Amino acid sequence: MRTVEIQAKSILSKSRVYEWTINPYRGCQHGCSYCYARFMKRFTHHRESWGDFVDVKVNAPGLLAEEVKKKKVGRVWISGVCDAYQPIEEEYEITRRCLEVLQRNGWPVTIQTKSPLVLRDLDLLKDFGEIEVGFSIATGDEEIRSIFESKTSRIEERINALRILHREDVRTYVMIAPMLPKIESLPSQLEGKVDYVLIDKMNYHYADWVYRKYGLQGARMNEFFAQKGTELAHLFRMRGIRCELLF
Repeated sequence: MRTVEIQAKSILSKSRVYEWTINPYRGCQHGCSYCYARFMKRFTHHRESWGDFVDVKVNAPGLLAEEVKKKKVGRVWISGVCDAYQPIEEEYEITRRCLEVLQRNGWPVTIQTKSPLVLRDLDLLKDFGEIEVGFSIATGDEEIRSIFESKTSRIEERINALRILHREDVRTYVMIAPMLPKIESLPSQLEGKVDYVLIDKMNYHYADWVYRKYGLQGARMNEFFAQKGTELAHLFRMRGIRCELLF
């Protein structure tokens, strides 16, 4: 793993998902096989494979403190092209310090992660004016998880983190994207732990080789996504969980 401390020129970026996004790091240690953020290498020119480098934006909190004074208040997505709670955050605490800036200035925040490290910041999250914390969970099966995203936290750890956050009255959600095989158990596992669920199909081809290697090509077909998406949405709604299909 190659880690470099860098000085970012800016930290608040316009987003197509929410008004703004913050990426405290460039690169992601999780290195998920399907990650759309792999396109970033075209601009960063790293020689390392995706998942084998992280640039730490050590000046991000200071930059943010200045930028929030000049920008129009809007919802901030943390993060769009990295996991803000990837392992290196435990050491640098860039994400936490950015959250402190946003909290002081009353900016609404949406966090999306795969890491229970977010619980470290529960003291901040509970006192935020407007915040929601979401976990990306693409399958309910550990074997499938290890095939597609071997460096991420276990599914049960993410679900337990959701349980704790929800119990503390922090708004929670799950992003099932991309929808992978053996997803059927999630509705029952998430009952009473999330406010809503979003579901999307596999939209990129980075992980096509994984499907071929493990004989899972059928789960890459549009028919799979259409059928499973409809079934999942029904199961979530039966449990009183708001669910939206994004395809």
